Amino acid sequence: MKKMMIGAMTLSLTLAACAAETDEQENGMLTEEETVETEEGPRVMTDGAGNEVEIPEDPEAIIASYLEDYLVALDVMPAAQWSIGDGEGVQFYLQDELADVPTIPYDLPYESVLEYEPDLIIIRDEVEQDMLEQYQLIAPTYVMNASPTDWRETLLELGEILDKEDEANEVIESYDVRAEETADVVAERADGETAAAIWMIDTTLFVVHPERSSGAVLYQDAGFELPSVLNDLSDEADWASISLEELAEMDVDHLFLISDDEEPALTEDRLWQNIPAVENENVYTFDSQSAWLYYGPIANEQVLGFIEESLEAAD
Repeated sequence: MKKMMIGAMTLSLTLAACAAETDEQENGMLTEEETVETEEGPRVMTDGAGNEVEIPEDPEAIIASYLEDYLVALDVMPAAQWSIGDGEGVQFYLQDELADVPTIPYDLPYESVLEYEPDLIIIRDEVEQDMLEQYQLIAPTYVMNASPTDWRETLLELGEILDKEDEANEVIESYDVRAEETADVVAERADGETAAAIWMIDTTLFVVHPERSSGAVLYQDAGFELPSVLNDLSDEADWASISLEELAEMDVDHLFLISDDEEPALTEDRLWQNIPAVENENVYTFDSQSAWLYYGPIANEQVLGFIEESLEAAD
């Protein structure tokens, strides 16, 4: 009889425990699966330097020099932003969002990085081993795998690092829709016509690579035809040096000119004046602080806007 009573009590306690567990689950308390997931700890990713990096959960102070375009697109504010010239030169096209963000030298001196007490450092390019080891003493440091010339790949990797993969995909989808709208404008107003983006510094000319920076926007996204001369450009530079004679040989229909000179000296040259885009008043001027020189979804979307505005103003 005594054994039967003990057995009955044990069964009763077991049933009570099961009922309590069920009540906890129904009231929103952690399930067994969720508890295991919580106990897994921080995510670990292998970076471009081959190191396993422990990514902190919800990092609040991020240093990601020259990746600010992508951070802003993902609604993340960096602890400090890329700069040159003692903070005088920044990515001006991002300043609506980054105006209140302090600057850090582009080469990320150890002391400057330490000053901001980051909890995550993301490096865009390869870095010397001794510098990498110094950064690692400050905070987890991740060297990007993605090519800096592939903005989509870069955005997706940053989305993975920051646990914002859905947001990264949404940014790309939104951009592609925007690019289609610009392509429609180009098809309507400049169907089959060529274009080039030219950066003029004093009397020196540079033309954008057709698969990089704003060149990819011009040709791949907006749908302008590629001048034949650009097929021979080196793959080593985003902007390749080009002579006025080579530019004149392009017979380009639309010129997007990046220049800080109000009256560039080269525009008085006969070769310049004989370019079809110049003859037809299809030269659109922008300063070097604009988005034409940069990479990223925000820069690219601004360039799409510049293209539309230029073509509409030319009518």
